[in-house]
Amino acid sequence: MKQWEVVIGIETHVQLSTQSKIFSGSSTAFGAEPNVQANAVDLALPGVLPVLNKGAVECAIRFGLAVDGEVAPKSVFARKNYFYPDLPKGYQISQYELPVVVGGKVAIQVGQGDAATEKVITLTRAHLEEDAGKSLHEDFHGKTGIDLNRAGTPLLEIVTEPDMRSSAEAVAYARALHALVRWIGICDGNMQEGSFRCDANVSVRPVGQKEFGTRREIKNLNSFRFLQQAIDYEVQWQIAHIEDGGRVEQATVLFDPDTGETRAMRSKEDAHDYRYFPDPDLLPLLIDRDWVERTRAAMPELPTAKKQRFVADYGLSAYDATTLTASLEVADFYEATVTVAGKAAAKPCANWVMVDLAARLNKDGKELADSPVSAEQLGGLVARIADNTISNNIAKKVFEALWSGEGQSADEIIEKQGLKQITDTGAIEALIDGVLAANAAMVAEFKAGKEKAFNALVGQAMKATKGKANPQQVNELLRKKLG
Repeated sequence: MKQWEVVIGIETHVQLSTQSKIFSGSSTAFGAEPNVQANAVDLALPGVLPVLNKGAVECAIRFGLAVDGEVAPKSVFARKNYFYPDLPKGYQISQYELPVVVGGKVAIQVGQGDAATEKVITLTRAHLEEDAGKSLHEDFHGKTGIDLNRAGTPLLEIVTEPDMRSSAEAVAYARALHALVRWIGICDGNMQEGSFRCDANVSVRPVGQKEFGTRREIKNLNSFRFLQQAIDYEVQWQIAHIEDGGRVEQATVLFDPDTGETRAMRSKEDAHDYRYFPDPDLLPLLIDRDWVERTRAAMPELPTAKKQRFVADYGLSAYDATTLTASLEVADFYEATVTVAGKAAAKPCANWVMVDLAARLNKDGKELADSPVSAEQLGGLVARIADNTISNNIAKKVFEALWSGEGQSADEIIEKQGLKQITDTGAIEALIDGVLAANAAMVAEFKAGKEKAFNALVGQAMKATKGKANPQQVNELLRKKLG
């Protein structure tokens, strides 16, 4: 049977975090009543002229720097002509031949844990453009309504090379890009509100063939789950269609989340179908080196640099460092935790943030920003484990108490509940003597070679101290007394 290779490229529409639109002063706030945020420019009334939003350009420069692309010293706005009810002008202002950012790359993690590998996805370009309005089909008694609040909203369209070979790689790329645009503050990343939307260009070809197959573009995927489902279905459909003797035609398709299927919407247009030409109302966009360098100076430490620093400064594995730099919020929380706990406790801090805290947030359906346990409180807790004030088991009780708001700090809870670990050797020896005397049968089993009996004796000793004895000391003293 013929083996197939999947080829995927992604175009992402990132809504830029400006307060006003790209060519007018209308608000970009989400959730307003239809058509209340569309002024004369957005409505394309006769005689109006677009004025470029400097903040949108600043966002594009930040992105270009973040992906190590070339910020073009000169770029040009063009008119992309097509006719649709939610496009008031009959054309969309975009960039075509000369985009604001050329090239760039985004690194992704493929796989999990120690088996994870890094792959670099190459970017073709990123260009500025305006969004269209929105057609509303619900609750209109068989008619369609038009909401032009989104018309003119600033977008950065980011286009990759066809570098991805599976839906998993496509999702890994989309997640990495989503984290990056939020990290550098150019997009809020809210997929439910349409701030981050992906179009996936999917084709298949026989393994070993150099030429690409005919691609179909899946439009407007606004969740990572839908992106994966849509690509997986489309790949299966294309392979089955070809193997049944059919031929894939270039087309734009939509994904139906209810059925999990894609369906053709229209034959895919090529660039010449849009009759692009430079917009006569907008001068070329000129970005000098001083502007680029001022923007660079204001950039935060980027994820890749922070990841490398976490490995070098804190001794973390590449996987841990990647997990902790998946978002700026997590990275900042982790560093604030280490600041309190101390650099020597960097690895335990990583474990608490990635495992215990993450699990509790997930269980309660909370975001990190809403965590009842602050970084300072968690750092204080880890510090008490590090200095042997409490054991790991006791620490979990203290964490739950902090989560429930039973104290302002780990120290307060430890003091209030009498949880301080027993580390006095004499006191632990006395307790062990009592346990051995009361469990002669277990002692005999251990001496007969049953290791499980030793674990049971450790459990009895910890129970006698209500879990407050140092487990390592209990183990060492118990073995010593048992010979």
